[in-house]
Amino acid sequence: MNDLAQLLDEHLGKARESKHGRSSEQLLHDGPLRQNLIVLAEGFKLDDHEPPPAAAVLVLRGRVRITAAGGDVELGEHQFASIPHERHGVTALEDSAFILTTVTGI
Repeated sequence: MNDLAQLLDEHLGKARESKHGRSSEQLLHDGPLRQNLIVLAEGFKLDDHEPPPAAAVLVLRGRVRITAAGGDVELGEHQFASIPHERHGVTALEDSAFILTTVTGI
């Protein structure tokens, strides 16, 4: 079993040092189910991209904004939401860590 708090700290350090301001690690890969820890330094983002068939995000630390044509959603620590079924991006409003759960095939 991995220590999630330790992983957050480790990846936050990597994100702050990265020119892209991010770091990630796959936590689970079981058939079509995936869980990834994604860490973004404040002000950095994941550019717009297509969604998988199903996905949800759970913010562990910080605050993020999910941007999509259908409207933006801001999430803080311990908040979660499904990912919109349209192109979307994610911006870190402060140093942030979240778990992205996806189903990649149905």
